[in-house]
Amino acid sequence: MARHLITSALPYINGIKHLGNMVGSMLPADVYSRYLRQRGHDVLYICATDEHGTPAELAAKEAGLSVAEFCAQAHDAQKAVYDGFELSFDYFGRSSSVQNREITQHFARKLQENGFIEERAIRQVYSPVDGRFLPDRYVEGTCPHCGYDKARGDQCENCTRVLDPTDLIEPRSAISGSTELEVRETKHLFLLQSKLQHEVEAWVAHHEEEWPQLASSIARKWLTEGLHDRAITRDLDWGVPVPADTWPELAAEGKVFYVWFDAPIEYIGSTKEWSDLDPANRDYKSWWYEAEDVRYTQFMAKDNVPFHTVMFPATELATREPWKKVDYVKAFNWLTYYGGKFSTSQKRGVFTDQALEILPADFWRYFLIANAPESDDSSFTWEHFTATVNKDLGGTLGNFVNRVLTFSRKKFGDEVPAGSPAGEAEAKLGEQIAELLAEYEGHMESLQYRKAAAALRALWSAGNAYLDEKAPWLEVKTDLEGAALTLRTAMNLIHLYSVVSEPFIPASARAMRSSFELADDTATWVTPEQAKSLDAVPAGTPFTVPPVLFARITEEDLESYRERFGGSPEA
Repeated sequence: MARHLITSALPYINGIKHLGNMVGSMLPADVYSRYLRQRGHDVLYICATDEHGTPAELAAKEAGLSVAEFCAQAHDAQKAVYDGFELSFDYFGRSSSVQNREITQHFARKLQENGFIEERAIRQVYSPVDGRFLPDRYVEGTCPHCGYDKARGDQCENCTRVLDPTDLIEPRSAISGSTELEVRETKHLFLLQSKLQHEVEAWVAHHEEEWPQLASSIARKWLTEGLHDRAITRDLDWGVPVPADTWPELAAEGKVFYVWFDAPIEYIGSTKEWSDLDPANRDYKSWWYEAEDVRYTQFMAKDNVPFHTVMFPATELATREPWKKVDYVKAFNWLTYYGGKFSTSQKRGVFTDQALEILPADFWRYFLIANAPESDDSSFTWEHFTATVNKDLGGTLGNFVNRVLTFSRKKFGDEVPAGSPAGEAEAKLGEQIAELLAEYEGHMESLQYRKAAAALRALWSAGNAYLDEKAPWLEVKTDLEGAALTLRTAMNLIHLYSVVSEPFIPASARAMRSSFELADDTATWVTPEQAKSLDAVPAGTPFTVPPVLFARITEEDLESYRERFGGSPEA
């Protein structure tokens, strides 16, 4: 079986993430990781909090904490939410780790040795009121490209164009709000990406046909516009320090590496954090260095694509060392809230901690993946969410499980009934299930989440169609053995659903599976060929009826959610 390295874009340390962040990176990475593990592959799913950069310093200042203390608390708070969503990270690290510092500094030294870093004097924004140079995100103003008036000095989040602070119209300090800014000379390190243009183009060309269009088109756009040399250091108190053995003067001035230089390296750093916990049995380099047998898949929203398809590969190439580069980039568009942006300050939209407060994780997991913003942006509305959860989870899957087990216990007791041998209807059902399961597997393999969800939903619907066709509530009156066969077959479907639904709804899958007291229930997957027989749960197996799997969301619930979170982007 293959070895699969999986990473999702690092959630920034500043605040709990909203549902769009969840569906744009971590959740689809988790669904894929779970699926691959079930299929028997060797999987390593790595993520971490991205803890450097100006927003961390600003948030810490606002909270009245040191940056280190703020980041430690925020990391734990985020990890608790991700645990609540049952994200199955093999390790969830921190970009402020010793491991990331060491590897980032190693990368920088290698780039210097190979002639890809240059020290340059630049003119940078300085705030006399704050008494310091202002790194990119400490400067805010109007974007010269789209006119957005809250653009940051590194990137406009409205049009996603990369900026320099000096590009902004009417710039102001993010610390004090002062507009009395000056431009002074200071020295910084630059990554000479222009010297890597052709190498990166060749590398992208080798991969882009396999990537989804969103990822390849963004990478190609950046390459067509040309790679520019870019400053990779900042004047900050918090970050990976420039190593004094290579740049003593800059180190003495307290320069640190730019967050977008060290953050992607943290994928390696986090893997080393994991490896260092059990060095006798784990080797991070086996996943990252000369790792020819590893398939590396990254998950991210579209604003992160340039950094992962162009900038980080350029950095890896420039080390002239055999670091593992991404094989497949699964990129996502935006999830909006009623067509508008999620906003903490305006209390608009659902954030991940709030989501878990009001409803089980599986409700969110299923809805988000079934409506993943793959080909275009998708909009979250309470009406759509409620209809999807009530219909698919409650009406199709939950209702099937409940009515089969409840009726069988009522008519045949607490063990799976034997009944007649399987007949024509069961053979037809087996073929249908095998076909749908193969379709589901194909979509999971190709990371087509909406299509995979549709195939999974079709599997659930097939059980209901079989039940309606056989009508055991009528059968039991005239053909007791036939009714027993129908229910035994339906129970086998429940077991199959519990196995193959696990990547989407792990808690509900466990509840379904634990309904049957199967001593040797070690199957991690059901292949289409195995599914045809529908005999994994034999007659005589004790079972229990689980509590309601998916409580219905009522009109009263819906109204309260609209009121609390805003029923439209203007709310």
